[in-house]
Amino acid sequence: MEGDFLPFLLMVTVQLGYAGMNIISKLAMDSGMSAYVHVAYRQIFATVALAPVAYFLERKTRPKMTLPVFIQIFLCSFFGVTVNQITYFIGLKNSTPTIACALSNIIPAVTFIIAVPLGQEKIVLKSKGGQAKVWGTMSCVSGALLVSFYHGSVLNIGQSAIHWKYVDSTPTAAPAAATAVAVAHHGYSLVLGPLLLIASAVSWAIWLIIQTKISSKYDAPYSSSALMCVLGSIQCTIVAISLDHDLSAWSLAPTIRIVSSVYAGLVGTAVAFCFMSWCVARKGPLYVSVFSPLLLVIVAILSWVLLREKLYIGTVGGSALIVSGLYAVLWGKKKEMVRMAAIDDGEKVSQTTAAGADSPHNYIGKSSKSSCVGTTAALHVDV
Repeated sequence: MEGDFLPFLLMVTVQLGYAGMNIISKLAMDSGMSAYVHVAYRQIFATVALAPVAYFLERKTRPKMTLPVFIQIFLCSFFGVTVNQITYFIGLKNSTPTIACALSNIIPAVTFIIAVPLGQEKIVLKSKGGQAKVWGTMSCVSGALLVSFYHGSVLNIGQSAIHWKYVDSTPTAAPAAATAVAVAHHGYSLVLGPLLLIASAVSWAIWLIIQTKISSKYDAPYSSSALMCVLGSIQCTIVAISLDHDLSAWSLAPTIRIVSSVYAGLVGTAVAFCFMSWCVARKGPLYVSVFSPLLLVIVAILSWVLLREKLYIGTVGGSALIVSGLYAVLWGKKKEMVRMAAIDDGEKVSQTTAAGADSPHNYIGKSSKSSCVGTTAALHVDV
């Protein structure tokens, strides 16, 4: 039970942490904080938190840094940190936390679309797994378009009985009569926000593909992540200074700004990465991925309770398509993993048979051993 409960608890904690980051970051930017400055501060605080962890945990096992690996880490920091987070937080500023979380669930589908022409993924339409990945991808894309460009009527679910007084002092509490003015004044865009969030998903998918190559060449996840945060801090600071020349933009007053920056850096990056890395090592990446839709549910509830965010039919319908498509892609990927494991086991049995063909005694012994290994591998993948 402990082996199943602890990873479950950690992944739920990660999603709760991300939910809090979305809510607090939205409030910080509604208070006037620059999205560029917010991202730069996040990377700086994440670097301060991750660097000591990377140094002490991997000081004896850290591989030698090479120029090709450094270039790949630089590209990871550019796409996975700078482009990804700037587009995400500007998109969040110009939309809602619920829409931001809904569109983040299209990442597996976008990754699949990019990985196919690069040869990292294959489409086998004759298999159920291949069909599930294709239909799941189409469902995710359809849901993303629905969330982005259609809102429909407001779902009448009433108002939350919980009252957070701080929200009254933020632009999110603008009265209904001044909605049009508030939207124009605060840069709230029902089109720009979702488009930037989709761009964020694309950049994160590119990061995943590059990160796959780094993981095979540089087996030091904490060190590579810390270096990515260092490079990301430099890049994001340069972007923030270039686009916002006002030094007052770097002020961490009011309090919500420093709380948001520290929280995003420590919880949203450092703690989340450590927890997810631990779970991936013990349960695999598929296990970690299936918790993504939980974030959407948590943020939707918290946004309705704390931010008085309204839920639209288009948002709910599009989110349902995205979540169902996500699970279809993950299910198809799992089926293909099982199929590939079975093929690999069959090849091992064939090689063992060929090697022991001259000796009946050796054939029996080696064949039995290979069959046991194949069965164990298949059971492991199923679990």
